Amino acid sequence: MLSQNTIAIIKSTVPVLEVHGKAITTRFYQTMFAKHPELLNIFNHANQKQGRQQTALANAVYAAAAHIDRLETILPAVRQIAHKHRSLGIKPEHYPIVGENLLAAIKDVLGEAATDEIIDAWAEAYGVIADVFINVEEEMYREAERAEGGWRDFRPFVVVKKERESDVITSFYLKPQDGGKLPSFVPGQYITVKMDIPGEANTHLRQYSLSDSPGQDYYRISVKREAGEDGKPAGIVSCYLHDHVREGDVLPVSAPAGDFVLDTAADTPVVLISGGVGLTPMFSMLKTIVERQPNRPVTYIHAARNSSTHAMKQQVEDLVKRHPHARAYVLYSEPTAEERARGCYDKEGFVDLPWLQSVLPGNQADFYFCGPVPFMKGIYRSLREWGVPAERIHYEFFGPMGSLEE
Repeated sequence: MLSQNTIAIIKSTVPVLEVHGKAITTRFYQTMFAKHPELLNIFNHANQKQGRQQTALANAVYAAAAHIDRLETILPAVRQIAHKHRSLGIKPEHYPIVGENLLAAIKDVLGEAATDEIIDAWAEAYGVIADVFINVEEEMYREAERAEGGWRDFRPFVVVKKERESDVITSFYLKPQDGGKLPSFVPGQYITVKMDIPGEANTHLRQYSLSDSPGQDYYRISVKREAGEDGKPAGIVSCYLHDHVREGDVLPVSAPAGDFVLDTAADTPVVLISGGVGLTPMFSMLKTIVERQPNRPVTYIHAARNSSTHAMKQQVEDLVKRHPHARAYVLYSEPTAEERARGCYDKEGFVDLPWLQSVLPGNQADFYFCGPVPFMKGIYRSLREWGVPAERIHYEFFGPMGSLEE
């Protein structure tokens, strides 16, 4: 337990963290990687370059400080981060390294304002917070290992099938190299793929949503080839998967993880909304409902640029035909002249509230959505404006956690 004095000191730093949080976390990553370059084998370099990891960590540190006297209130966020950590192979021995460099970064950025009293208080608080993460993550490691067919860290999988889904998305079907059983998963969860790419100094880890329903004898991931656009660098791993990985190749994979999952115990209506490659967890949820909850109403809405980037269109149509309570809608933001003539989509443009209200019977449903951050912000804003309660709104970021609040 933290002393009241420590709690008071930590809470007094909250305004400072709000202003300087990203500068602190940026400095933290610089110093940590300089001292421990081996950790570059764990962290996503693209998220580092874009500043997403720094922002996510700054938000997490700020939340921990603001709720230091009530850490139980941030336990859901802790569990969400812990899922990612377990999937990446973060271990207890990493936490002292993080703590040492985080405290050094606070001192570097704040200078004389970071008194010995403040640094000592943060050292004590970090120890408590780290213990929470270590305990939660160990529980998750054990759960993954004890599941039927489960394992603890990484397990070699064979690419048994590689299938092109659109001009930019390709699916990879994976089976255990040892021929053993596969543990089940909950629709919406993801796996981590470990890649050693020729010419790259470090191992790359990437988390991909499982894009098929549970109960198969394979895992499927559907990967968008990030060619580099809108100022973003090309995706090292996604491009390598598309261009070089072949059927028969072996990839180390972690057990399924993640808490953005379909509530299969409920029978309430479900609305699934995806943008671009955000369809991967949505398709898993849709197929699971069709196969296991035939009386559950489900509406699937997908937004894409046009048919050239629209993956799994026929698969969705086939599922909807099998389910009397399922409907599906397609929106294209940049349809071709031929697509306009054929009328092969339901709306040109973007998902907005008036259109949602025109196709849905009401807002009494559980809403799940995933896609690019601007897309998700628009969906979130529309749902809140419509009066959908927060507990019925579920979403996942591909990458570090962010905020949809504006």
